[in-house]
This record gives sequence, structure tokens and C-alpha cells, in this order.
Amino acid sequence: MAPDTGATAAPPLTVGVEPMLARLARTLPVGAEWTYEPKWDGFRCLAFRDGDDVDLRSRNQRPFARYFPEVVTALRLVPERRFVLDGELVVVHDDAFDFAALMSRLHPADSRVRTLAR
Repeated sequence: MAPDTGATAAPPLTVGVEPMLARLARTLPVGAEWTYEPKWDGFRCLAFRDGDDVDLRSRNQRPFARYFPEVVTALRLVPERRFVLDGELVVVHDDAFDFAALMSRLHPADSRVRTLAR
């Protein structure tokens, strides 16, 4: 099993997968082919799983796995062994998004990363 905080040099699954990014629109198109979601106050993240290898990447392909080891561990518990997820990493405190707490997760010290993950 790969270490929880390690990340490969490149995502294990990469063919044709780009993050979906929010765009400002004054009006929204209507129709069955359109789906919408709110813009959460977080980091856009692509999660790649191939067996025990799990990698988290920012929308700019920067590695996130070392900063969010608890997310890597949780994704290993998903029954499907091979997938790509596109989503948002958020921190919630007192029923509200806490972007400052999320930003503090991008810390260079492993000990601080482990503390914040708990």
C-alpha cells in the first residue's frame, strides 16, 4: 500500500480529465442538458484512484495529497478501485465554510499537516 501522504509525480489516470471550473454568468441557460452546482469556498480538486494509489491534484495539477492525508485515506475506503473524482475540498466549522482554515492546510511542515488533518 502506498503511503497516505505520498503523491506520484503525475496522476495515475490522466486521459482527457480536466477539472470543471466555475464561470461567472449573468443569466443561466435553460434546458435538460444543463446542470448547475454552487461555487463552494474551497479548492478545486481532482482525485485519482488506481488500486491503492490515490493522488489529489489542484486545478493547476499541483499535488494536494500530502496536505490532505485524511482525504486520501477516505478515498481508499471507497469500494470502487479505479476512478477519477472532480470536486471541491472545503473545511466546515460551525456549519459555515472556513476558507482561512483551508488555506492553513497548505503548510510545509509534515507535523503541522498531521495535526490539521486530525
